[in-house]
Amino acid sequence: MGKKRIVLTFPHDLLDKPITYSLIKEYDLIVNILKANITPNELGVLVLEIEGQKQNLENGLAYLKKVGIEIEPLIQDIKWDEQKCTHCTKCVTVCPTGVFVVNRDTMQIEFNKNKCIACGLCVTLCPYRAVEIVI
Repeated sequence: MGKKRIVLTFPHDLLDKPITYSLIKEYDLIVNILKANITPNELGVLVLEIEGQKQNLENGLAYLKKVGIEIEPLIQDIKWDEQKCTHCTKCVTVCPTGVFVVNRDTMQIEFNKNKCIACGLCVTLCPYRAVEIVI
């Protein structure tokens, strides 16, 4: 099994095509949409985490390229500096995927990087600069 986090950019003429459906149905991939910005008559941007057998993953990516979709690895990531963090919980309230949670036993923030989609909301909100975007 392989897993990739990718950013897809596709032209407006592909916006009405069942791209994720094809990845699931034809290539037997598990598709998790992390972020989407799709506007009619413009470019579409889709951040996906895709998982499946290595050959299916390669075939699915080849399909995307063949239909004219630009593929880039998700290179943006979030770094949390526990030393700077005061556990004010502002990041907990803004995170759409639950990366930051409060451990009720210790009343401290915990960070689950695997859930992060690198949206950056926590970065702009943290008054102590304990969270930053890493490229």
